[in-house]
Amino acid sequence: MSELQAQEPDEEPIGGPAAREVDQPTPSEGDLERVIGMQVRQYRLATGLTVGELATLAGISKAMLSKIENARISCSLTTLARLAAALDVPVTALFRGADTGREAVFTPAGTGARIVQRGSRVGHDYTLLGALRGPHKRMEAHLVTLTERSEVFPLFQHPGTELLFMLEGEMVYGHGDAEYRMRPGDALQLDGEGVHGPKELVVLPIRFLSVVAYSDATA
Repeated sequence: MSELQAQEPDEEPIGGPAAREVDQPTPSEGDLERVIGMQVRQYRLATGLTVGELATLAGISKAMLSKIENARISCSLTTLARLAAALDVPVTALFRGADTGREAVFTPAGTGARIVQRGSRVGHDYTLLGALRGPHKRMEAHLVTLTERSEVFPLFQHPGTELLFMLEGEMVYGHGDAEYRMRPGDALQLDGEGVHGPKELVVLPIRFLSVVAYSDATA
């Protein structure tokens, strides 16, 4: 048999976007085995090991490793530990993707809740696009639209980190003692504990996306 014929069908290299693809989850019996098999195979291919080579490093048979990768067997914790050590990854990495119930928030265009606060009466509009909260507030996003100039701008201060991304118009945005002239496509990341807010509205209307990420400890 030639060398080409002897090559196993799953020995092709994986790189680029394909290396980040994951199988679609199938909600049925054997989910955990499928996740483990998928992770073992992806880590093996990423390290350039054949089935036989990884089996040797892990001290298991080639047939058993093939069954693990194809979710045909439930392997012991000892076997998982050997595979993780051979792949040089933590055991928990082999379970990645097994958890369920991850939260997502979808807000169709025009349906975000309008937030009324200082400046709302003079054309400063804040639309909540969604928030991930769980046991602690983690992230929230607003679409901010400024259509009128005012002499007094609201200032903000909050826990967490904020990302501003300019969509339209031009403004000067202050953070602490610093000032940033922002135009469409500009992004500003800042520590929310520092006092911040618009300082000058240069070209109206102004629209920007504000995303605030909180630490896990923030209630």
